[in-house]
Amino acid sequence: MKEKLDNICEECKKEDESVSQNLIMYGYKFCESCRLSKTIFPV
Repeated sequence: MKEKLDNICEECKKEDESVSQNLIMYGYKFCESCRLSKTIFPV
């Protein structure tokens, strides 16, 4: 199963360049702001 490489965040559904970078670095399709909020508030 291949995951489509687009720049749409799975959390907020906005398009951002950091989504593909975070997918490569961390394995999650989150934009930078969603990744930061999940890091600070992991609930």
